[in-house]
Amino acid sequence: MRIDGSGTLRASCVLCPNPGPMTLEGTNTWILREPGSRGVLVVDPGPHDERHLERVARSVQEQGAQVQMAMVTHRHPDHTDGSRYFAELTGAPVHAVDPAMRIGGEGLTDGQTLSCDGLEVQVIATPGHTDDSVCLYLEADKAILTGDTVLGHGTTVIDGDDGLAPYMETLYRLRDLVREHGVRTLLPGHGPVITAPAAVLDSYIDHREARLGQVRDAVAAGAAGVDDIVDRVYPDVDETIRFAAESSVRAQLRYLSGRGELPEGIDA
Repeated sequence: MRIDGSGTLRASCVLCPNPGPMTLEGTNTWILREPGSRGVLVVDPGPHDERHLERVARSVQEQGAQVQMAMVTHRHPDHTDGSRYFAELTGAPVHAVDPAMRIGGEGLTDGQTLSCDGLEVQVIATPGHTDDSVCLYLEADKAILTGDTVLGHGTTVIDGDDGLAPYMETLYRLRDLVREHGVRTLLPGHGPVITAPAAVLDSYIDHREARLGQVRDAVAAGAAGVDDIVDRVYPDVDETIRFAAESSVRAQLRYLSGRGELPEGIDA
């Protein structure tokens, strides 16, 4: 399973050495470049790891290219904490949805096209993992850069109790886009490249629906709160990431509550 150096004709991954339960093998920083052009767009500079950031900048220089702009797919520090140092290294602005994540850059909006020396990518608003999450559609390569919305393996944590409803809408939207436009590849923020995007999105949707069914069953069996539901639905969860399971259950309860599917007395 090769991650570092993987990608498509126009996208190449530089893997940050920050592996962990939430970052998998590490954060994928993506270098996007139109063949034959000099300008480069960097997606998700990564955490404040100076060696990694310098390696990304050096990789671009060794190609005889120059970073013209950077952007982040969402606000989490494993994607953004290195942005300021990277901007200092390259002189490139960093664009983001969240104003606090911008370094001399501008906002990102749904449907917006980012252009960089002949390269074009379309911004897709994909809230759910976070409310500021975006993906990028690289039409020329039939590829979507997914940030943490879809991972190379495993499933995504919902950051926020109200995130599951928009996340489900996001998954359906991405699946429709993949089917309608013949998308061949997903380039995630963590983990390996996905070459069966429709199947993976189907599995993501099925997984979420199955988890919701398990939460419904746990409540029907007498579970009365988040801890009890986690014990029933995620019995083998590692304690180091139990917080993620608790976050997911809170999001699931809020989702079910919004649909009127919870009995009175259940804390959503």
